[in-house]
Amino acid sequence: MDSRDAGCPPRADLPENDIWEDHISANPRRGGQLPAHGPEIHPQQRHRYLAPTRGARVNLLTGIDLTYPSPGGSVELLQDLYLAPDSRIPADVFMLAPADGTASGPGRGPALLSVDGKALSGVSFWSYVERLVAAVKKRFGTTDYEVLHLQHLTFGATPALQRAFPEQAKIALVHGTDLLFAMENPTQAEVLRETTGSVDAIVVPTKAMADRLRQITPVSPNRIVHIPWGVPDQLLARPPIRSVRPQGVLRILYAGRLTAQKATPYIIAAAAEFDGIELGVAAPAAEYAMFAEQADLSRVRYLGWLSREQLWREFARHDVLMVPSPKLEAFGLVAVEAQACGLPVIYQPMSALVEVLGDSALAVDFGDIGKLATTFKNLNGSQALLDETGSAGLVNSARFPLSRTARELSELSLEVLR
Repeated sequence: MDSRDAGCPPRADLPENDIWEDHISANPRRGGQLPAHGPEIHPQQRHRYLAPTRGARVNLLTGIDLTYPSPGGSVELLQDLYLAPDSRIPADVFMLAPADGTASGPGRGPALLSVDGKALSGVSFWSYVERLVAAVKKRFGTTDYEVLHLQHLTFGATPALQRAFPEQAKIALVHGTDLLFAMENPTQAEVLRETTGSVDAIVVPTKAMADRLRQITPVSPNRIVHIPWGVPDQLLARPPIRSVRPQGVLRILYAGRLTAQKATPYIIAAAAEFDGIELGVAAPAAEYAMFAEQADLSRVRYLGWLSREQLWREFARHDVLMVPSPKLEAFGLVAVEAQACGLPVIYQPMSALVEVLGDSALAVDFGDIGKLATTFKNLNGSQALLDETGSAGLVNSARFPLSRTARELSELSLEVLR
């Protein structure tokens, strides 16, 4: 589905299993080749008429039932799209209040809802959802919203919003944790089926996520919309100045959650032991402490959980970002942000990461420690390889401005109202 159809009549020649999409730029080092994923996607085709949307605004509500603030890519995207000082999509936003009972978010933060007894499965989950419904209605029930953006397909905020506002148009945004939990938990699988069967459009950041979603539950392809996530435009325009690399030392960075979906203690510990390597880890403190109980991380430099601007500065102070995700990535936003800072990336070749990064980064099997050691050795010994990979990453990151993500989500919001 194309979220930017403008001025062209519908096409009758599309196959039944087509997923509409507006644009896929050529990968800077692939000569335009991207791996095939399931249903054919036609780049730059326009399939429906959309009237001009400049200046149009939708009254929109969205939220995530995570405590504010919380780490994670979906929260960063929520902040970027709806809450940043230069946020691109005007919306009312909620998250959960911390345990101290804070009633409202600071500054431009989300409205914070006090809801106890959060649960993920069974009867307890549905009881929690009903309490969340009541909190949402109390805080937002008097507003005439037109569209709901459901930030996850499987967790409490999505069924709560659907029950609180059953008549409004709904767009679901798919994140990797949705599909991982749906594959492993009956309750999340039930919420996924309910959500995909009731929303007006389902947004996926990669074609690989569309494939994985349809493996889990039947979804009509013409309701799936490919809108890539994006990095802040100001980062693309003004990346931080990179530091001078010390002789003979390769400064590796891991940045993100330390969960089973993102990394393993074994990989983190092994990478820190290689000769000529300095490994820094930017991750939540509790998760790092848990990893440290399972493996010797004495050679790791722990950086803490960093703000966005702090992380960008660390990108400029390191030589390589490693993305060892062993299970599933929906998009790999941290990798693209690193590329926007000129930082070379090495990654586990999961399908979505291959789609987003391709040959603009170096694919390596993190499960093969010998190959990983060889990759690090080659990078440490070749400034030319580092420079080439960093330059390719800069070109690749320019494909994914946040302004495009926001514009296409806004236009899709208008589309589902028609």
